[in-house]
Amino acid sequence: MTPPARHSARSLPIGSPRCHGNADPTSGRAGALIGGCRCRFPCSSGKVAAADWLLPLPRRRQDAARPSAAMAGPEAPARPLLTAEPPPPPVPISALPPKVYEAALKTGPDSSSGLATAGFRSAKYLPPEWHQSNYCQYHRAFASCQEAERNRDEAKELCERTAAAAQRAQQDSTAALGQRLQDIHFWKGELQKEIEDLDAETGLLAAQKLRLERALDATEVPYSIATDNLQCRERRQPPDLVCDEVERELLKEAELIRNIQELLKRTLMQASNQMRLNRDHKEICEMDWSDKVETYNIDDKCGRYNNQSTNIQFHPSSVKFEESASTPETWAKFSHDNIYKAEREKQASINLRALIDNILHDVSEDLRMQCAAVNEAFAKHLEELDDTKHKLEHHLKKTLKEIGDQEANIAALKQAIKDKEAPMKVAQTRLYDRSFRPNVELCRDAAQFRLINEVEELTESIESLKKKLLEAEQSLRNLEDTRMNLEKEIAVKTNSIFIDKQKCLAHRTRYPSTLKLAGYQ
Repeated sequence: MTPPARHSARSLPIGSPRCHGNADPTSGRAGALIGGCRCRFPCSSGKVAAADWLLPLPRRRQDAARPSAAMAGPEAPARPLLTAEPPPPPVPISALPPKVYEAALKTGPDSSSGLATAGFRSAKYLPPEWHQSNYCQYHRAFASCQEAERNRDEAKELCERTAAAAQRAQQDSTAALGQRLQDIHFWKGELQKEIEDLDAETGLLAAQKLRLERALDATEVPYSIATDNLQCRERRQPPDLVCDEVERELLKEAELIRNIQELLKRTLMQASNQMRLNRDHKEICEMDWSDKVETYNIDDKCGRYNNQSTNIQFHPSSVKFEESASTPETWAKFSHDNIYKAEREKQASINLRALIDNILHDVSEDLRMQCAAVNEAFAKHLEELDDTKHKLEHHLKKTLKEIGDQEANIAALKQAIKDKEAPMKVAQTRLYDRSFRPNVELCRDAAQFRLINEVEELTESIESLKKKLLEAEQSLRNLEDTRMNLEKEIAVKTNSIFIDKQKCLAHRTRYPSTLKLAGYQ
C-alpha cells in the first residue's frame, strides 16, 4: 500500500504553519511533529531535499522515551538510554515522487554528523543531558552515603544510650535492693527485739504467777486462825455472848481472806491467759522474723548479682506481679501490726505484773493490818473501843470533808467542760463555713490546719476533762462507800465488849509473816 502524497515540492520556510512544529530561536532548530513523535532536524538558511528527511520513523517504545526537562533534576528517576537495545527494523515504503522539498540545513555545533538522521529524533543524549545524568548519579551516591553515615551515627548513639540506660537501671535496681535490705534489716531487728522482750516478759510474769500461788497457799493459815477464834468465842456464857468489836474484826478478817483468795485465783487465771497470749504473739513475731531472714538472704543474694555472675539466666515468666503480692505499705503495716500487737501484749503483761505486785503487797499489808487490828482489839478491850470510835469519827470527818471537796471538784469539772462548748462551736463553725469556698479556693492552708488542730485540741481537752470527771465521780462513790463503812463501823463499835485473850491471842501468834503473805517464801 503506498503512502499518501507529501506536500508540494516548493520550499517550506522555517516557522511556517505548514511545518506543525515550534522553532527554537536559540539553536536555529525547528521541531516537527511527524508520525506522533517530535523530531529535531536541521533547519537553517539552506535547503535540503524532502526525500532526504521524510524517512520512515522507528516504532516508539515507552521505556525508551527521552526524559523531559521537568525530570532532568537531581530527583528524576533513572531511565535506560535509548541505545540500551537496538531499535526495530524500519517498515519499507514505496518511492516518493521526484519532487524536491527545500528545508533549512543546520550547520551548528549541535548538528548531526550526517544527513541520514535528519528526518527523525536521534537516539543519542545531548551533552547537557549526559552531564545532568552524571550529576544525578553523583547526587544519589552522595545522598546514599549521607544516609548510611547518619544511620551509623544513630545506631552508635542508640547503642551508647541503651548501654548507659541499662547500666543506670541496674544501678538503680541494686540501690533499691540495698534500700530494701535496710528496711528488712530494720524490721527484722525490731521483731527480734520484740521477741526477746516478750520472752523475758513471759519469764517475769511466770515468776509473778509463782508468787501468786505461794500467796494463795499462805492465806490458808490466817483463815483457819480467824475461824478458830470465832468458834472459841461462841463458847462464851451469857451475857458475854455478844457481837463485840473483836468478833466483828474476826469476821472482817475472815471475809477479807476469802476476798483475797478469790482475787488471787482470778489474778492467777488472768496471768495464765496473758502468758498464753505472750507466747502466741511471740510465735507470730518469730514467723514474721523467719520470713524476714529468708527474704533478707534472697535479696542479699540478688543484690550481689552482676553482669559477670555465673549463676544468672533468663526467666521470662518472672516478669510479672503476683496477684497475692503485697505492697510496700501493706508489707510494712503487717510487721508494724505484729510489733504493735506484741508491744501491746507486752505492755499488758507489764501492767499485769505491776498489778500482781501491788495486789500481793496490798494483800500482805491488809492481812497484817487486819491482824494487828484484831490483836489490838483483843488487847485494848473497852478502853481501846472508845479510842477506836474516836478515830473512826475522825476518819469519817475527813471523808466527809473530802466528799465535799470532791463534789466541788466535780462541779468545777462540769463547768470546765461546759466552757469548752463555745470555743468548739466557733472552731467547727469556721471549718463549716470554710468548706463552702469555691473551686481552687478550697485550699488546705495554714488556717485550715490550725482550725483542725484547734478542734482536736479542744476535743482532747474535753475528753480528758470527761475522763477526769468520771474518775472524780468514781472517787466520790468510793468516798461515799468509805463513809458508809465508817458509819457502820462506828455503830458497831459502840456495842462491842471484851473478848477472851487467852486462847485467841495465843493462837494468833502463828499468824504468817508479811514476806510469806507476799509470796516470797
